[in-house]
Amino acid sequence: MDMTTCLKSLLLAIQQYRAGRTAQNAAQLQKQVEEVSGLRCDQLLSSGQLLPNECVSGLVELAGNPNTSLTLTSSIISLLAQLACDDNSREILHSSYNLTSTLASVIHCHSATPGEPLVLQCLQVLQKLTYNTRIFQSTNYIHELIAFLVTNIQSHNDELIMPCLGLMANLCRDNHSMQSHIRSLDNVKPFYRTLISFLAHNSLTVVVFTLSILASLTLNEKVGEKLFDAKNIHQTFQLVFNIIVNGNGTLTREYSVDLLVDLLKNPKIADYLTRYQHFSACVSQVLGLLQSKDPDSAAKVLELLLAMCSVSGLRSLLCEVVFRPAGPKLRAAGCRQGTGLDAGRKAESGLALVQWLSSPVDGAESCSLQALQLLNELLEEALGAESVSDCVLSFIEMLLPVLLGLLQGPDPAQGDAHIRKHCRRITHVTSLLLIMCAEDSTRPVVSRQVSAQLCLSQVEALLSCCHGNSPLSCPPPGSDCDLTQVCAEALLRTLELMSKLRQQVKDMETSFYRILQDQRIVTPISLALTSHHRERVQIGLSLLFEATPLPDFPSLVLGESIAANNAYRQREAELSVKRVAVQEVPPSSILDCSNGSSGPSRSVHSLAEKIQNGLELQEHVKNSHVSEIIDVYEQKISAFASKENRLQDLLEAKALALSQADRLIAQFRFQRAQAEAEACKLGSLLKESERRREDLQGELSGQVLEVERSKADMEELLQHNARLQQDSEEHQALKGAYNTLLNRFNESERLLKELQAAHISLTKQNDALRKSSEALQLQNEKMASVLEEREAEVTSLHSDLQQKNSDIAALQGELRAEEEKLQEKDRERRDLEETVDVLRKELNKTEQARKDASIKASSLELQKSQLEAKLKQKEDELNKHSAMISMIHSLSSRKIKCDVDLSL
Repeated sequence: MDMTTCLKSLLLAIQQYRAGRTAQNAAQLQKQVEEVSGLRCDQLLSSGQLLPNECVSGLVELAGNPNTSLTLTSSIISLLAQLACDDNSREILHSSYNLTSTLASVIHCHSATPGEPLVLQCLQVLQKLTYNTRIFQSTNYIHELIAFLVTNIQSHNDELIMPCLGLMANLCRDNHSMQSHIRSLDNVKPFYRTLISFLAHNSLTVVVFTLSILASLTLNEKVGEKLFDAKNIHQTFQLVFNIIVNGNGTLTREYSVDLLVDLLKNPKIADYLTRYQHFSACVSQVLGLLQSKDPDSAAKVLELLLAMCSVSGLRSLLCEVVFRPAGPKLRAAGCRQGTGLDAGRKAESGLALVQWLSSPVDGAESCSLQALQLLNELLEEALGAESVSDCVLSFIEMLLPVLLGLLQGPDPAQGDAHIRKHCRRITHVTSLLLIMCAEDSTRPVVSRQVSAQLCLSQVEALLSCCHGNSPLSCPPPGSDCDLTQVCAEALLRTLELMSKLRQQVKDMETSFYRILQDQRIVTPISLALTSHHRERVQIGLSLLFEATPLPDFPSLVLGESIAANNAYRQREAELSVKRVAVQEVPPSSILDCSNGSSGPSRSVHSLAEKIQNGLELQEHVKNSHVSEIIDVYEQKISAFASKENRLQDLLEAKALALSQADRLIAQFRFQRAQAEAEACKLGSLLKESERRREDLQGELSGQVLEVERSKADMEELLQHNARLQQDSEEHQALKGAYNTLLNRFNESERLLKELQAAHISLTKQNDALRKSSEALQLQNEKMASVLEEREAEVTSLHSDLQQKNSDIAALQGELRAEEEKLQEKDRERRDLEETVDVLRKELNKTEQARKDASIKASSLELQKSQLEAKLKQKEDELNKHSAMISMIHSLSSRKIKCDVDLSL
């Protein structure tokens, strides 16, 4: 089932449940809520569609209703928590649907049973919803929520302590009104004591939440001065850095970073951090977190480093850590691994930043932009020094290919959001390159790697986005998020980079002046000149000074564009005033205006009559000029015409407002119900406050005793803190001595093992050499005996050689005789070959005669077979005739015998 069908079914179930709160309707609504929860709900609220808004409004109303069952309320809150998947959705749920006050009311309704699972669920959702969000003190049920949090934090309920502390940290951070309200509570001092006791908790998350609350509430008070003074602040720094590096989860790391960022806003604590002796080591460990693939952790780490860059004393220390090269041990380890220089450079802290530069803009855009901003700050600090170190130059040479790889044209097929993110990154990259070009030591490094073709292709791609005939669907200009404005800023930065490098890079000057004479450049320059940002205006003016002397620069088109931008801004300002004014104009006045605007001719006739009456009245006045009066009335007529146009705009704005009335009515009903409940609650609170005022008069003396006890407790805590600090220093000293002895022991053990291995190898070599010497001695003796035998053999072979020589001479004589015989045999062979040739010719003739004879024989054979067939035929005929003759002969002999018998 698709999302639209599910939302329609959910809205129908909500309406049915409102009409009748039966068990069947509740079960149906529960089923629909679970079905929507099983679907993907990303960006559902930010889509701006009416159907999701109606469903969420109904769900929030049902969740805040005390008559809704606990199971259904829990399912609804789970779905709402699933919808709050990003910062934009959380802001919409908080501001448009008052989900914060709704969840606070649910907690207030079940405050008597804090162990209820629904209360824990609401606290967790509220912690997620209020992170980095300022909650106003006037929000409904916020005072009850704070009282609930304070009470349950002091109750030592392990299940509720962590979410209550996290929610309290969110409510207190950067919220002075909320901090003042909490400080004014009656039980704030026991609350402080409970928080201080939590600093020794075994959970790092609880410790971070507690430190965040204490920093928000007590940083500028006496309690905070004692907690975060010069004696304790170094331990706090070490604790926070340890939690950031070794924290169990992203949530703990986020709150730790927020805590340190808040502490850095205090100048005294920032100064303490500049003098913190372990700062470089801690920052190196924090930079090591950037090597992970988690974009959330990387974003928080980069946020912390950017906050440190805002402190002048810390920025130089950060430069030393980031641009510090790998140590010799790390480089040697990298070489042993067989990866050469690259493996050794992987240990550099700056490489962890470079890893996030080329991350995809759709997945980790904030990390990429934050890394670029951080490098911008650090390189500006490093290159602004009197002398640029070799480490910085080597880092820049390593960084430049990565930055140039990011200078690629945006892909229009991926949508406006992708193009906007890509252009923002191009702006930061070119700003970083401009910082490098500002120094004489780094400008040649940049000019060697930047090409004119790269800048030209980048400008062409950005011009296609800025141009008015671009197929991109840009929203109207005038806002910071405007796609055209973002592309124009990236384009201006690229042109400024080309201007800086036009003398150092080949063909850069030609490309720069050619781009300035393109008519499409009018749009970004006009946007820059009419911008309210000072830096953009300065860049636009510098480019305009470069472009005006060029012959084909479109000056007239630029003037028209600037005028059009100014007119559009004025029109937008007027419309914004009208949109605000339409909220204040009652419907009756708008109706009267509409009736007046429907008859412009009547208005003109009435004005003409007034002019005529005015002229008649002015006839009796001396020294009056009719032409001046006519001018005045013409101005009044034009003013009335402009008022009619404004009224028409008001009608259009009212029509737009009426289209949103249905959604607002539901919200107003819910707010009215909340207001009535709030009024009843305020009445009861008034009575309660009167009663409490009488009770507080009696408790005043008890508070004085409580103050004295708190002073004694504070003194004990300070003494205990001093003892702990002394123990910590002793522990650090013992730890350093132990590490030194351990290193010496490890080194000695390593040397002992090496010497033992060398001794064993030398012993083996000695045995092998002794055995080889004995074998060589035996071999020498054998060779001597063999040599004597070989000498005897040589003597015998010499005598044999002489005998063989005499035999060879005899054999040579025989060989000559044999050669003569062979020559004679050759002559005989040639004669025989000639005879064989003659015989072969005669044989061929005989063969031909044989073939002829065989042919004749075959013809005779054929004739013979024919004659034999004829002969056989004649024989057959002869046999037949013989048989007939014998038959006749036998018949004739029988007849004669019969005749003989008859005669007898």
